[in-house]
Amino acid sequence: NELRVFIQKSHGFGVPADDNLPLIMIGPGTGIAPFRAFLQERHARKSRGKNWLFFGDQKSATDFLYEEELNRYLENGLLSRLDTAFSRDQEEKFYVQNRMLENAQELFNWLEAGAWVCVCGDAKRMAVDVDKALHEVIVTAGGKTLEEAKDYVRNMHKSGRYVRDIY
Repeated sequence: NELRVFIQKSHGFGVPADDNLPLIMIGPGTGIAPFRAFLQERHARKSRGKNWLFFGDQKSATDFLYEEELNRYLENGLLSRLDTAFSRDQEEKFYVQNRMLENAQELFNWLEAGAWVCVCGDAKRMAVDVDKALHEVIVTAGGKTLEEAKDYVRNMHKSGRYVRDIY
């Protein structure tokens, strides 16, 4: 039996080359996988840039598999912020995009400081909802019109500051 393996180069989905830039990672469910590696790489490179992770899943008791690891990163300063959203821990469903909106002003401040935004996970719902939330953050916290917010996000895409690995 033969197993064929192919290496596929990532197309811009990674940590910023500038170790001083802030990094915002949004990865619910299995979308957390690359962000564990991003944090390990930032640690190995002794990055000075702040790191903010939005993570969510259904239930914290059964789905927060990396809780200890992420709490260690918070304690040692590698992770500046960790915002979680567990959709089934309460009656009303709550998602990472809700956490983004709760933290709109700080999120916009990070964007204005040159933060990269990396999104990983479900393409059909989560990525669409996160994109809408990002636009809403720019409108509400940045005082922009919807058209200006679209331009802002478009410029982030063009400059490689807003990248998505969605499936």
